[in-house]
Parts: sequence; C-alpha cells; structure tokens
Amino acid sequence: MRLLASNTTALGVDIQEKFVPHISKYDQMLDRIRMLIQGLQILDIKIAVTEQNPQKLGPTVSSVEELLKNFNPIEKIEFSCYDSVDYKSWLDQNPCQNILLFGIETHVCVLQTAVDLKQAGYNPVVVEDAVSSRSDENKAIAFKRFDLEHVMVTSVESVLFELLRSFSNPIAKRILQLVK
Repeated sequence: MRLLASNTTALGVDIQEKFVPHISKYDQMLDRIRMLIQGLQILDIKIAVTEQNPQKLGPTVSSVEELLKNFNPIEKIEFSCYDSVDYKSWLDQNPCQNILLFGIETHVCVLQTAVDLKQAGYNPVVVEDAVSSRSDENKAIAFKRFDLEHVMVTSVESVLFELLRSFSNPIAKRILQLVK
C-alpha cells in the first residue's frame, strides 16, 4: 500500500526526558525523529505526541518540543496510545488511514499501539530508525512481532520521499535539503 500525505498522520510516542539515559542509540534515534518531524511539517502532515505519566517520567524532550507548533502533548497512563481516550479524540478530529509511529519504547508502547491501530482498521507504519528500546534485543523482538501482525515498517528518508511522491512537487527541494 502506498502512503499518501492526504490520508496520513503521525504519532510521536513518549519521547520523554527520563528515558534518555536508558534508550539504546538514543542520540541517533533523536536525530532521525527531528528529521522526521521537520519533513512531516514541510509535507503538512498532522503530528500528535503522547507523554507516558509525565508526572513521573517528565516532559517531552525539549529538542522535539521546540519543533512542534502549538505543542499540546496527550498525557496517558496506558501503554497503547489507542487505549487513551484523548488520543482517540485526536484521531476523530484528524481522520486518516495511515499513522506513522515513532518514539519509545518499541517493544512496549509503540508495539501495543501498532497492534491496536491495526485491529481498529488503521494502517500503522513504524518508522524503524525513529524508534528504540532500552535494549537492541527488545527492539528486534518488537520488529518480529510487527512482521507477524503485518504492520508496515519504513525509514525516515523512505517515508518522506514516499509522501513527497515526485521531484516535481514544489516542496521537493526542502525535503532534499533536510535529508542531506
């Protein structure tokens, strides 16, 4: 299935300060998340962000928050974002078919969200280089499960170019500059 900007939104899952010292390859993941957010904004894709129990796990990482216009995170205590009434309300206000997933942790909140979205009739798309877990092993196990659940997997550059569709698109130059 091809992804179209017209029916795609994105969800940043729990990219919070307290996770920073515990996440494998955190700096690499964060760089890719920032690139993804900037590209999605150029493409005019709506982005929701969740925070898992922010009173205990802290706020969204400042370098991510700074990129997001009108930043208004969805607070949750559920592991699956789809179990959050506030996220379901956001989806109702921003209808879509495809939902790009990025953030942490791959084997917990990202995985459960992807499975629930798939079961609810959406097409969740996990952006592999924009997710991570505390261990590479847990991330790898999550990707085996994504395969079993028939959840689409992509990369930051791949999805940005897929949503762009053509070099004739007036914003192509901005996307090219971003990924270089």
